[in-house]
Amino acid sequence: MDFRNPHFAEPKWLWLVVLAPICVVLLHRYAAWARKKQFAAFASPELITSLLGSHSPMRRAAKSVLLVLAIAGISLGLARPQWGETTEVSQALGEDIMFVLDCSRSMLASDVRPNRLERAKYAILDFVQRHGRGRVGLVAFSGQAFLQCPLTFDYDAFREALAAVDERTIPVAGTDVGRALDEAFQAMEKSDRRKIMVMMTDGEDLEKSGVRTAEALAQKGILVFTVGIGTTAGSPIQIVNEQGTPDFVRDQDGKVVQSHLDEASLTAIAQATHGSYHPLGTLGEGLNQVRNLVETSSADSPEASRLRKMGVDRFHLPVAIVIVLLILESLIGTRRKLGKSSN
Repeated sequence: MDFRNPHFAEPKWLWLVVLAPICVVLLHRYAAWARKKQFAAFASPELITSLLGSHSPMRRAAKSVLLVLAIAGISLGLARPQWGETTEVSQALGEDIMFVLDCSRSMLASDVRPNRLERAKYAILDFVQRHGRGRVGLVAFSGQAFLQCPLTFDYDAFREALAAVDERTIPVAGTDVGRALDEAFQAMEKSDRRKIMVMMTDGEDLEKSGVRTAEALAQKGILVFTVGIGTTAGSPIQIVNEQGTPDFVRDQDGKVVQSHLDEASLTAIAQATHGSYHPLGTLGEGLNQVRNLVETSSADSPEASRLRKMGVDRFHLPVAIVIVLLILESLIGTRRKLGKSSN
């Protein structure tokens, strides 16, 4: 048996090793005093001596000692004695990934089918299903940004939150990428863990604050991957007008607005945080590339797997001794055999 590094894993219980037996001894002493007082109340000393003639003080003392030792053994077991060493490889639970999803009207453009927003949602669902570890969260944005789902391991709750996102989720029109990045940062834990954001958008940053905010986040250790949805050729944005008929978004002159994928802005945002930009593609291959990068970097991270030395629990030994002591205590009676009196 390996006896290296003997110690207690839960030393806070060691005070019971001393205190519990003392309490038991005091309780036995009090019980003995109470018995003598009760006997004296209804019988004379001569009658008491006759009645207790078969009582064995040695047997009772032996039972008390065994009980005290058993309680001390229980206390030792609670303190979890350990000696010897074993090694364990602990695996990380995965990265925390916050998805930042554009749900502005420009995401209704149909240059990818069925439209940009729905295609992005399908890709995110596929990512979560394939990634399958770590927490995921969701921020939706247009002219404002709101946390739709905090970081969670509950993928079903995440899917429900994602399915509920549409062009009406954020009532404020426009596209403010900087506000979305800041909202996502506020929703992430302020810890030393690596923080990853995946922004899904067509890149039309009407407020022009995305790159500036990304540079500020880079100083806080945030890694942003941007995924562009749509085509550089662009597409009109189809909506349902007030009369309930299909129409297109038009400018002040009545001309149909063409929404284009702005890859330059998305590339600048990603590079500002040492991330990378990927076009989503027709089959979601861009987000698959992001997933591969995240998983590869996680596997190479020193936090991905750690070799830990752990003590070997030996609490079963005092527990086994306690069981033996309790069995012996139950087998010992408090009466002794008396010799036959002569006639």
